[in-house]
This record gives sequence, structure tokens and C-alpha cells, in this order.
Amino acid sequence: MNVHDPNGNLPVIRAHYADILCQLAEELGVPRGALLGAAGIRRSLLGHPDNCLTVAQFTRLCEAALIRTGDDALGLAFGLRLKFTTHGSLAQAAISCDTLAEALSVLIRYFQTRFAYMTLVFFTDGDEAVLQLDPGHAFRNLYRFNVDVVMASLVDVGLLLFGDRLMTAGRCLVDFPAPADPAPYRRLFADRITFSAGVNQLRFACTLLELPMALSNPVARRVAEAQCEQELRSLQTVLSARAQVRRCLGAVREGRLPGLDEVARQLGWSSRTLRRRLASEGCRFQTLQEEVQHQRALVLLRRRALTLEDVAEALGYSDPSNFARAFRKWEGMAPGTWRRRGAGTQSSR
Repeated sequence: MNVHDPNGNLPVIRAHYADILCQLAEELGVPRGALLGAAGIRRSLLGHPDNCLTVAQFTRLCEAALIRTGDDALGLAFGLRLKFTTHGSLAQAAISCDTLAEALSVLIRYFQTRFAYMTLVFFTDGDEAVLQLDPGHAFRNLYRFNVDVVMASLVDVGLLLFGDRLMTAGRCLVDFPAPADPAPYRRLFADRITFSAGVNQLRFACTLLELPMALSNPVARRVAEAQCEQELRSLQTVLSARAQVRRCLGAVREGRLPGLDEVARQLGWSSRTLRRRLASEGCRFQTLQEEVQHQRALVLLRRRALTLEDVAEALGYSDPSNFARAFRKWEGMAPGTWRRRGAGTQSSR
């Protein structure tokens, strides 16, 4: 874990997620006590579902589980253990919706209440619906693990609710190289997974967005969403301003990123308050904006079907030369050169 992560010591991860991971590790021959000791977690903390761990504790636990089990695909197994009932009010709100499209909107809005250090967004791209995950750059040693957890969990819930309809014509793209043993991925995704794709996405046909939810229940949805709203408000009081700004900026898929005033309005703050909170965390809004724009540029440049002019336009640049100038500042080379050299083999994620 990156020690500079501003949310590392916040208790925002439900303890029962850690309990499930410990159960899985025990089945693989790793004693629970060894994992909890390595992560600095009291055993009693996992005894109640309302208890929470800090991000630092949870990530240390995941790291210890990966190392001690020696299972590189542990994230997939963990994700498959996170059945939709594991997610409490979030799952209840989603499955009580009328359609898959409504369920996804609920999932996106409240996803951070379960995975505070990751961002999930939804958009459509032509005739495909896209769920895109940003695992966060503070956890590079857990990058693949975190992607595996979320992707496996989403696919498993999709199979439970809709059978194989979502993935029959769908596909999974992940931003890490093919592992030495791809068998666990083939079992879950068959031949519908692409490694080193530059993005982490689940894609399926837009026509499936109107699939009815078998457990639709307006009353249950209202009750569950009210609980989710309360959890989201509580989370926002403890999350860093930096994390909340990055989440707002990261949700933008095309066009110019919103400015400070617009983001402040989205967060329910004044511009002055946002500027002050960021300053107290040692960062500036413009820096965060550039970081997000940089990552968006790298993702788009990996899509070979897009011209450099298309990429510039998608990023909100009216003049491609302005995009090229910004990109040279980020990567030290022109975007065309970066693309020709292997679309980022020399660049960090």
C-alpha cells in the first residue's frame, strides 16, 4: 500500500469481507491467526458485520493472503465468495429495481460504500453497455487482485440473476498481462477475456439493459436505498477531499472534465471549501484534473481504431495540438510516438 494514500487509516471496509477472505485462506491451509497478525487486526473485530476495518488493515490482509496462499488467482476465488447477499443494503436496493439498467445505476451510485478505494462507472459505447473499474493507483501490488475480485463478483451475480445471457455475447477486458496459468480465468470467462487491454471493463449488449429483475420490489428498493444514502453520507464525511474529487472526475467518460466550481457543486460544497480542503491535504484541484486527464488519454490511445484527432476530441480538446502539448508534458513524448512504442510499455499505469 502507498503510505501517501489519504484514506489508508479510515475505517471504511466492512469487517465481514475480511472474514470471508480469512475463511477462504483457511481452506487453502493458511491459519486465520497468521493473516490477522500480519494485518494487525484483532480477531474480535470480525465478529460483527457492522464493524469496519481501515483501508490499510484490509489491504495488508489481502497482501498477506496472496503471499501465504501462493495463489496468484486468489482474487477470483475471493470475488466468487462475495455473493450478492454479502453486500447488504446495496444488493437489496439493486435486485429490487425494475430493470438491469436501474440496478446498474444503483450499483454505480453506492459502489464506494463497499469498496471505498475503487471507482466503478457505467456508460454505453455504441451497441455495448460498459462497466469500467478503476482499482486506484495507491495499491499497485494489489492491482490484479482488486480487478479480479470485482470482475469475478460482478460476473457471478450476473450468472445468478440472468444465467449466461450477459456473457454469451459479452466480454471482459483487463489491464494486466496474461498470467502464467490462465485456466482460472478461462473457467470463469471462457474465451471472452482480453489481457493487457489498457482498461478494466465488462461489456455486454445494450439490448440487455431492459432485462426485468425477477425480484423487483419498489418498497424494498426505497427502504434499501435510504440505508445506502445514509451509508454514503457517512462515508463522505470521512473520505478525503482528494478521493471524492477523483471519483467525480473519473466518472466522466468523454469531453472536457468539469472544473472546480462544478465538482464543488456535485459534492455539495462551496468552491472555497473544496479549495481549502484540498490544500489541507497538500494537493491542488488542477493537479488532480491533470492526473485523471492523463489516465484517460492513455486508455484512449490504446484503442487503435481511434485517430489522434479522435482521442483529442474525446478528451475535450478543440485543437489536437493542445492535446499533443499536454501529452508531452505527461509522458515526455508525442502521443503518436507513445502509441507506436507499444502503447505504454514504457509508462506506468
